[in-house]
Amino acid sequence: MAQYVLLLLVLLPGAAGLAALFSDHRLIADVLFTLAALPSAGMVAWSALESLRGGKLGVDLIALVAIVGALAMGETATAALISLMVASGGALEGLAEARARRTLTALISRAPRVAHRQTDGVIGDIPVADIAPGDLLLVKSGETIPVDGTLIEAASVDEAALTGEPVAVTRLEGEAVRSGGVNAGAPFRLLATANADGSTYAAIIRLVTAAEGERPPMVRLADQWAIWFLPFSLAVSGGAWLLTGDPHRALAVMVVATPCPLILAAPVALICGISRAAAQGVIVKGGGALERLARASTALFDKTGTLTSGTPHVTGIVPLPGFDSEEILRLAASLDQTSQHVVAGAITAAAASAHIGLSLPGNVTEIPGGGLTGLVDTRSVTVGSAGLMGNQGIVLPAEGAAIRLAAAATAAAWVAVDGQAAGVILLSDRIRPEATRALRDLRAAGISRLVMVTGDRSEAAAAVGQALGLDGVFAELSPEGKIATVQAERQRGAVVMIGDGINDAPALAAADVGIAMGARGAAAAAEAADVVLLVDRIDRIAPAISAARRARGIAVQSIAIGMGLSGLAMAVAAAGYLPPVAGALLQEAIDAGVILNALRVLIDRRPAPLPASADVPRVLDDHVQLRRLLERMRHTADAMQVQGTLPQVQLAEIAAELKSLLLPHQAHEEATTFPALARRLGGQDPIGPLARMHEEIAHLANTYAALVGGEMDSPAEIREARRLLHVMEAIITLHFATEEELIGQVADAV
Repeated sequence: MAQYVLLLLVLLPGAAGLAALFSDHRLIADVLFTLAALPSAGMVAWSALESLRGGKLGVDLIALVAIVGALAMGETATAALISLMVASGGALEGLAEARARRTLTALISRAPRVAHRQTDGVIGDIPVADIAPGDLLLVKSGETIPVDGTLIEAASVDEAALTGEPVAVTRLEGEAVRSGGVNAGAPFRLLATANADGSTYAAIIRLVTAAEGERPPMVRLADQWAIWFLPFSLAVSGGAWLLTGDPHRALAVMVVATPCPLILAAPVALICGISRAAAQGVIVKGGGALERLARASTALFDKTGTLTSGTPHVTGIVPLPGFDSEEILRLAASLDQTSQHVVAGAITAAAASAHIGLSLPGNVTEIPGGGLTGLVDTRSVTVGSAGLMGNQGIVLPAEGAAIRLAAAATAAAWVAVDGQAAGVILLSDRIRPEATRALRDLRAAGISRLVMVTGDRSEAAAAVGQALGLDGVFAELSPEGKIATVQAERQRGAVVMIGDGINDAPALAAADVGIAMGARGAAAAAEAADVVLLVDRIDRIAPAISAARRARGIAVQSIAIGMGLSGLAMAVAAAGYLPPVAGALLQEAIDAGVILNALRVLIDRRPAPLPASADVPRVLDDHVQLRRLLERMRHTADAMQVQGTLPQVQLAEIAAELKSLLLPHQAHEEATTFPALARRLGGQDPIGPLARMHEEIAHLANTYAALVGGEMDSPAEIREARRLLHVMEAIITLHFATEEELIGQVADAV
């Protein structure tokens, strides 16, 4: 606001002075031009004094010297023009920064002030600050969700301000939602799980405030350049005066030497870069972090929760002689339903997916980091690591498929029954769907080395590293080991560290740029990081790096062009070919051009999302449901491995769901999503391979339905049904991965 007031104080007397000059009232015009020059002179003098008190030499002293010199020589019109140049430069910078900060400001301005709390059936308005965990809130249509909470009923939530996603998402009853999203549907009730200060949106606002307040290195560099630029300008100006005896040349040099490009270009470009990243769900904590991000050449990743989903799922069961897969899963899941451990949750979910009935366990004891023991249907059951089995005196096989597959799996839960090893449940932590594309994009953005640093087992880490084509894998690291790896990798260039856990916080702080998965990561990681991803997707990192490089490049370009033009104008002015008034007008044009060039950072080069007619959200929701069906298919096929086992009911249910879920899903894609994808991808038939896979899947599903629709009384029929289940599970999984990759490339929607 102050810069606009200053501009008004300069414009009013300046315009009046110009009118007086045209009316041949020279004396009145000189007085008015002097009045127009004084506000900027006073502002610059005060700023210079503050800089000198801080031990710095402000580069804007040149403008003060030019104004004072013009007034001393009676060039009141020139002094007014210089004053206008300073004032309009500040106003232009304010407008540019306001445009650049629009996304950041929108995040802050959308913070809710009032919430609707339901107490004893009565709804009353309360300040958001008064919300406490456990409060039942009503979120009306169009309102911002005030605090983190759990949905009492399903809701449609627009999370564009947090994640950059243009399409509202459907959240189901019992699902957790973050504050800051907007209710895009009917009113819904929310059970608060945090207060306002402890909620996601409050943390985002704190990050935004910190990002707005930091002075980036390139801005501080302008102050350092003033140390030599001011004496240089005075030397050129004084030299022109001494050599020619014409003080007007000296004044003209000082006029065009006013270094507004140096003062304005860097902050505007870097703030635009921060805003550009924020629009994609990435909060950069200030221009310094943005500059370091622009120089990064090596990226280090944590594994669990960063490159992988962080949620394991059962991929297979290997029974030992005397036991079968379904019984092992039933006993293990019955015991694990009492535990909150992620592995226990995965085993329980696998049993539920396979429609296996569970028993209520008794005498359950949980060994932290090891597993559980207890009674299930009067049988003593132990589920846990190989180390736990050894401590319990349970002997595991020394060789064989079970021991080999357990070593290769991401995680393995051994199961013992009545003191005897019964088998092992194999688990895998899926690589994120967007991980492969995200790593490709990082290489395209200029990151030359991609490395994993993890505390996980070497075998599991190596498998993920090989699948993703990483340049290095460092496993079984402590937090101190991760810091040492960061320091070693720094010898190659600036290092970015990406992680989400508390154990990643030290490495995030040690790296040149720490990037935290803020959507669900630990608060310690977000606090230690320089960059926070508001959306739980690593494919946002490459666009943020590209925005940082673009912002820094345009800032340097603007400074170089602006100062180059100013230097050229100084030479012309010193030669006597540029009078002071014309120099002031030329410098004003240079300032405006520099600011407009810096604003180019805000230009969004990303393609527009696929149209709503493509119905991408429904496609992705269908994939989630169908992946549960794929897990049931795999578990059913595993159960059929035992000779004579024929889960006829499960086979029929799978056939029914293939007909009611899978085939309609494919038909819907053919009619809506595929045409939109084809138009965006271009070419003769870019969706041909996906359509061909649809044909094969439909053929296999119909063959399977015909097979299991009758009495299966021969071993050959059982083997064929099992083969079809495995083949369909593999092809459909590959089809989903391919389809989501294509959608992610053109729609940024996976």
